[in-house]
Amino acid sequence: MQKLSNPSLLLLRNEEELIGKNILVINHNDDGFLSQLVKINSDAKINAFSYNFADHQAAQKVNSVSSFVGHSLPALEQLDLIVYYYPKSKPEALMMLSNIRAIATPDTRLLVVGENKGGVKSVEKQLKAYAEASFKLDSAKHCILYEFNKLAPENQFDITDYHQQFSVKAAEQQFDAISVPGVFNHGKLDIGTELLLNNIELPKKGQTLDFGCGAGIIATFLLNKQPDLSMHCLDVSALALYASEQTLKLNGHTGTFILSNGLSEVTEQYDAIVSNPPFHTGLSTDYSISEAFIKNARHIMNKRASLQIVANSFLKYPPIIEQYFGTYSTVIKNTKFAVYRADKT
Repeated sequence: MQKLSNPSLLLLRNEEELIGKNILVINHNDDGFLSQLVKINSDAKINAFSYNFADHQAAQKVNSVSSFVGHSLPALEQLDLIVYYYPKSKPEALMMLSNIRAIATPDTRLLVVGENKGGVKSVEKQLKAYAEASFKLDSAKHCILYEFNKLAPENQFDITDYHQQFSVKAAEQQFDAISVPGVFNHGKLDIGTELLLNNIELPKKGQTLDFGCGAGIIATFLLNKQPDLSMHCLDVSALALYASEQTLKLNGHTGTFILSNGLSEVTEQYDAIVSNPPFHTGLSTDYSISEAFIKNARHIMNKRASLQIVANSFLKYPPIIEQYFGTYSTVIKNTKFAVYRADKT
């Protein structure tokens, strides 16, 4: 049985607040909460939405739940209850709260739950001008649960209102990119990707995969140099995929965009893979996503194809790369980041 997260536990101890006929849960955890919600509301229509494809896949497996994934909420009608798990990104929360008000009615109750360290208290200020009534329902396990009623409607939600255009400079290139809230390193070139671009060996032809594409900076950089590349951009985040598509389009390029949990949705073979792969840190560093990526990358690489990645210097990627590729080279390493290359022989 899955272990419920603290925000989910707080919601469930306020079971009487979770009753509805048409419910939407946003940014949910893959922790069993949706299954519990179905038990509480056996006759209700329960919908789930996430920007994250992995969480969407998990929700699809829950009986009686209709799951959606994308960069904007689906146009669901007559919602009487919306449950929103507050994210770590305040700009992302502002964007979502606007999107919520575009689909809510004056009768929709909005519950917002989150961890104190994740900044959930900000929601009081963010919604102050848009909710006629608000209540702090409960707090426990370093989390808070709020209720907001009679939300002021938003006429229309348009994600283009949240575009942030910014300049990228690396390896004698300068171009503009587009990001939206919730995308990795929103609105700027991160120093890891900059190091990779300054030291990359450009693929000359064939199909190239940008794994964990973010705002499409790596893909655009490669296409600026080699416009004939067949570029595939992959990310678990629908927001990232959307941003990548906007960045490529802005620079006159086209690509293939793959929404995927790891490499699960990949069906092609590649001549080059380039990545600033994600990793999670908590009490301990979680390599599982990146290790699975490196392990499975070999299976989607053509002979003599190259894998080039950048990673925090303290992460123990070399033994993982060596395990699956046999040999590798450290292209460059500084106190913060390292660029590694491995070839499929």
